[in-house]
Amino acid sequence: MKEVLIVDDEAAMLAALEANFKRRGWQVRSASGVSEALSAFRVAPSRLVITDMRMADGDGLQVMEGVRKYLPETPVILLTAYGTVPDAVLAMRGGACDYLQKPISFEELESTAERFITHQPETLLGGHETEVVGPSLAFRRVIEQAKKVARSEVDILVEAESGTGKEVLARLIHQHSHRRSGPFVAVNCSAFPENLLESELFGHVRGAFTGAQANKAGKFELAHGGTLLLDEVGDLPLSLQPKLLRALQEREIDRLGDTKPVSIDVRIIATTNQSLPQQVKAGSFRADLFYRLHVVPLTIPPLRERREDILPLAHHFLRKYEPLECRGLFRIAPELAEQLQAYDWPGNVRELENTIRRELAFAVGTTLDGCGGLLGCDLQEQQETAGVKPGVTLQEMERRLLEATLEATGGNRTRAAALMGVSLRTVRNKIREFGLQPRRLS
Repeated sequence: MKEVLIVDDEAAMLAALEANFKRRGWQVRSASGVSEALSAFRVAPSRLVITDMRMADGDGLQVMEGVRKYLPETPVILLTAYGTVPDAVLAMRGGACDYLQKPISFEELESTAERFITHQPETLLGGHETEVVGPSLAFRRVIEQAKKVARSEVDILVEAESGTGKEVLARLIHQHSHRRSGPFVAVNCSAFPENLLESELFGHVRGAFTGAQANKAGKFELAHGGTLLLDEVGDLPLSLQPKLLRALQEREIDRLGDTKPVSIDVRIIATTNQSLPQQVKAGSFRADLFYRLHVVPLTIPPLRERREDILPLAHHFLRKYEPLECRGLFRIAPELAEQLQAYDWPGNVRELENTIRRELAFAVGTTLDGCGGLLGCDLQEQQETAGVKPGVTLQEMERRLLEATLEATGGNRTRAAALMGVSLRTVRNKIREFGLQPRRLS
């Protein structure tokens, strides 16, 4: 979908650009200044932003900084009638995709815009490209670590809860590695019964067992020259773990029923949503296999620990699925946005994606207002975890409720005050009264 936000404080120029883009089939929104542009972008992010450089209430660099802070992958094109080398250098260092000087023909501008729209990548849980959505520092740090280790041949263990995007991170590593032109093969270790998983991983020869009527290459062989993802490796049966350890150490496998080993050239990325050290202690996972996999561990924080990513991801999924509804551009109501940010997301990004799809299905008009989900009920359940027990003082109950609400809102005092039906001043006073730690509060 070709969608653009145009920002210019000159009414005639803004109207001309808007009319020309609409005539060419673009979906256009416009803003007459920095503040209006950033407000419009937060409500409903556009796939592309074109902004004038100098405006009455600021400049295009401020627009670009605000856009990229919210959704870093959004292309921004800067226009100026006062083109200078220092301005251009600042713009490109800040992350502008292009810096064009007025007067410019509309054909040239649209051609530039088309180029960035065409090459804009799909993102988290929404494709197999290399870029991901998530402006939070914690998430970007993981991405940078993944890109660095991708250049080596070392095996990697990705540890994270279900739904955080472990396979997407594995694909990013593959696509930033020297093996990018080779195959990326994934196998879920929990998806097969034990008697079938060995054949799935290592292959078999004809006659190896009843029903083996032909030779079959396993996932290791299929991934030769590329990357093999062992998804949920913690579910690998204990009986198969020595064979996996040998494959990792010797880079050769034994097909079922074969008499000679097969050499393999693969890079292993394993993922788990379990604590492998605890499984080692319990005796369900081999210590030597754990240490062999744990060369470079990467941990994806759960969504509740990076709440800055919730709305950007929600808007991403909104842009992804709204074309299926054929009703134009949707927006997220402020009330729903607050609920999304306050919820703990036990299912992480996958749950958020499904929530947005459900909201789109139930939406009346083009505003998502929460009618398709039960986030309010879920949030209420989270707040009730403080519990009511005989003998607990009112002051203690008040403290527990405040702590639970602040936890649910990621430490946001303003949202906590709104959910509790009290003033922001009351929340601040109670935080001081109860001596709550201020480090996570905002």
